[in-house]
Amino acid sequence: MSGMETRRWTNPHQPQTLQIAVYLLYASAVLEVIFPGGVYAGLANRVPVGAILWFACIAALAAGAFGIANEKRWGYNLAVGVTGLGVIELVLVLGTEGIGEIFSPTFWLYALFPVARFALLVHPQSREHQRVWFS
Repeated sequence: MSGMETRRWTNPHQPQTLQIAVYLLYASAVLEVIFPGGVYAGLANRVPVGAILWFACIAALAAGAFGIANEKRWGYNLAVGVTGLGVIELVLVLGTEGIGEIFSPTFWLYALFPVARFALLVHPQSREHQRVWFS
């Protein structure tokens, strides 16, 4: 069946930086649902339509991962955008709670996935691969 487009959840042919980012995007979406006190729940608590924003962020994490696995530029851009929102929330937490929060183990656990995802997504190897291969 030629012409049939392949859909995949992961892509072992991509650079390791993108593969790990995809795993972290999926894991983050699942963990946000199981433990709704995460980064995006904190962000959602700051706006009037918080539940909608929280759900949209979870959907964006999963959709971004799926898009990256299928070499779609929209998936990469979505993943960078939603991950950037998570990093912004971390900065807002530091602004609200004070810079001393950076010494809290809870803050480090809270920050681990968004910072790792962001670093992996904007890594030169990831950016170059998506620039050349993604449609």
